[in-house]
Amino acid sequence: MLTYINSVWVVLAAAMVLFMEGGFSLLEAGLVRTKNAVNVTMKIFVDLTIGALAFWLIGFGVMFGKDAFGVMGTTLFGSPQNISLSMHLPSAAFVLFQMGFAVACISIVSGAVAERMNFKAYILTAALICIVLYPLSGHWIWSSDGWLAKLGMKDFAGSAAIHAVGGFAALAMAKILGPRKGRFNSDGSSNVFAPSNIPLASAGTFILWFGWFAFNTGSTLDASNKAFASIAINTMLAGASGGTIAMFLTMKKFGKADPSMMINGVLSGLVAITAGCAYVSQWNAIIIGAISGVIVIYATLLVDNLKVDDPVGAVAVHGFNGVFGTVAVGLFDQSQGLLTTGHFSLLLIQLLGAVVVVVWGLIGGAFMAKVCEKTVGLRASAREEEEGLDMSYHGIPAYNDLERFADLPTSLYNFEETTGITVAPARSRKVSRDVV
Repeated sequence: MLTYINSVWVVLAAAMVLFMEGGFSLLEAGLVRTKNAVNVTMKIFVDLTIGALAFWLIGFGVMFGKDAFGVMGTTLFGSPQNISLSMHLPSAAFVLFQMGFAVACISIVSGAVAERMNFKAYILTAALICIVLYPLSGHWIWSSDGWLAKLGMKDFAGSAAIHAVGGFAALAMAKILGPRKGRFNSDGSSNVFAPSNIPLASAGTFILWFGWFAFNTGSTLDASNKAFASIAINTMLAGASGGTIAMFLTMKKFGKADPSMMINGVLSGLVAITAGCAYVSQWNAIIIGAISGVIVIYATLLVDNLKVDDPVGAVAVHGFNGVFGTVAVGLFDQSQGLLTTGHFSLLLIQLLGAVVVVVWGLIGGAFMAKVCEKTVGLRASAREEEEGLDMSYHGIPAYNDLERFADLPTSLYNFEETTGITVAPARSRKVSRDVV
């Protein structure tokens, strides 16, 4: 009976984690410019297709196969269902849940390289993340034979294994890729590109927040685990705290409550609590979330000062707060935390783990960027970027307003003269490829 209940719970949790990709899609589509909204959505489809298949075929074996020197797995390639679990859970359910984590790691990178990356390069990147980047560090942290796991590192649901690795890989790739045209000026100043649709980005955030309950509680892999409810409420409190502090800080610092910063404040709280959601008290979850809400503001400013163009703030949200969440376990863990028990040992292990995943993320991101550069080409051409990646790579705009206007009498509305868009005859009408 327990195996049946666990199977139902973990499959449901995996479905919720995979549904978070819808949240990533809406979030990124809302934060980029209109001419690139289809492209970011297509990249999320790549995550769910190419990424899922690559992880099932190779990545799962690298992560959970028979260990070689504490570094990587060497079995289960093409046969992940053959893993032997000590818990009451079918192997297929475990593989599906882990697949959701792998796909999430790719989507972190997606936002940071938005609006100027070659679509073929992104396909290759998605495969490499699920074959090499995520599974290797995941093996170190989550495999029972991994070297960081043997040291006693704690990362319950992936602040380090997913978010920090993905965030710093995104930093390296965004730096090598270069900024969007016109983002930074020669005098060192920067230009802000207005998001296309904040309500759309907000809807994506709500979906991500919803899915995060499965992201964290599902990591118990056991529906009867007594920590289930405390994990869920810690997740809620940290997200709420992060969003609250980010909102008030932007009001104080900029004079207005910035919606994009509040969105990223919520996500930062969720990222930061992911490592310690099963190990800290509710008050400490609020503190962790509050600190993450501060970190995301100043990390965003730091990334800008480094002249790294991150359209959605993925590096600040996932990279910096993934590291903070990892270290926070060493501070607030109820049984070993420095601030709760006075013990230093866990904090030192968490600090080591955080440094390792940052370095690995940067190396992995740079490696993937160079592989893409030497093979399919890393960056979209200047013309493709100016035109918009929606039309350049997918041949369709996100919003069909041009068709709607084109059905109006052009003599009455003087459409061509006021917009500069040539309206084709109704039977053969196509959107001009000069429209950006």
